[in-house]
Amino acid sequence: MNRNIITFQNVSKLYDLGVIGTGTLKGDLQSAFAKFRGKEDPNRKIISSDNTKQDRFYALKDISFDIKKGQRVGIIGHNGAGKSTLLKLLSRVTAPTSGAIAYNGRITSMLEIGTGFHRELTGRENIYLNGAILGMSKAEIAAKIDRIIEFSEIEKFIDTPVKRYSSGMYVKLAFSVAAHLDSEIMIMDEVLAVGDVAFRQKCLAKMDEISKTDGRTILFVSHNMNTIRQMCDRVIVLKEGRIIFDGDVEAGIEEYFKNDLKMPARIDLSESPRSALSIENRLKITSFEFTNCKKADFSAGFVSFKINFLSEKEYKNLRFLLELKSLDGYSVAAARSEIIEHIDKGEYFAEFSADFSSVCTGKYQLYVAAFIYDRYGIPKQIDRPRTHINLQIRGGDGTRRWLAQSWGRIKLPNLRLIEKSYE
Repeated sequence: MNRNIITFQNVSKLYDLGVIGTGTLKGDLQSAFAKFRGKEDPNRKIISSDNTKQDRFYALKDISFDIKKGQRVGIIGHNGAGKSTLLKLLSRVTAPTSGAIAYNGRITSMLEIGTGFHRELTGRENIYLNGAILGMSKAEIAAKIDRIIEFSEIEKFIDTPVKRYSSGMYVKLAFSVAAHLDSEIMIMDEVLAVGDVAFRQKCLAKMDEISKTDGRTILFVSHNMNTIRQMCDRVIVLKEGRIIFDGDVEAGIEEYFKNDLKMPARIDLSESPRSALSIENRLKITSFEFTNCKKADFSAGFVSFKINFLSEKEYKNLRFLLELKSLDGYSVAAARSEIIEHIDKGEYFAEFSADFSSVCTGKYQLYVAAFIYDRYGIPKQIDRPRTHINLQIRGGDGTRRWLAQSWGRIKLPNLRLIEKSYE
């Protein structure tokens, strides 16, 4: 009998926006006592309203679905659709505001790089820690540890504290632990986007194996539609916290693309989720705007754009990166800006010109990131909004190629600085 292993019934998750609390213990106690007595909050601002829609945000709204044992389900949707919230609810990282969630079996999760690892412990010690959290005995973990270490490809560093691991090493060990420890449900949230292509394919093959041989149920979030096609036998599409499709993979991918191809010239990135790979949160890209067109639909060639950003500290040798991806999530091209030698605290903008003449005609997704070079000359990403900018390029030839696969096949000329406000 193929019974349900996961059930969501009318589940909603509501978040309060803005500042939570008054900022002082005394004020919080006053507000709580007034609420208990049914009185008006004495610390509520005059202009605020507890009933305004702006004060609250539904990350998920009244969703219901069942997943059967052994299914491989892709959860897709654009940034802010509620994918990560859904997985966090299932992993009990947070609780639903309303509705019921039921599941049968133990869960292993990879929600963010390093989740579940203690930074001061070694890789070996973290394997035992994760096994203990799942309720496994030391003997059970010891029986699997050699296979876990071998699969992770980091034997040389297994007795090194994980705080010294690169993001790729984190992913390799985290996936190996999740795949080999005893659990009935495996949850993956975008983390396989990090790391080398060979290991990614090795992970996908392993997930296929454990699903078919062990009957493991897999929930998989990715923006790479070819990976979804390869991995999943069912797709749930989310939009603005609601399920808009649940069923066949190809039909779900078609629905995913159909519902978000707006191409505004300007996009606000201030509230966009940030990449887990960013090393700090002291600089934030707040908006991106094409300045010589009314919408992000233009002929191949030179296009100008403005990046607005906010810095909370002094930076040296700041650069911006544009990464162009296909709608399927594959990297197509990349371009780096000229170096901004120095900025202080404050709000700034930089306007650049980019040459897209070597890119084929088509629809694309554009991502923007900020990075610096450390004292060893190694680039360190300091901000990367996860929200993409939709655009369409017309009349491109796609003839300029290069071999660096991690950033796509086309190397765009460096972004040329037009105007700046950081001096």
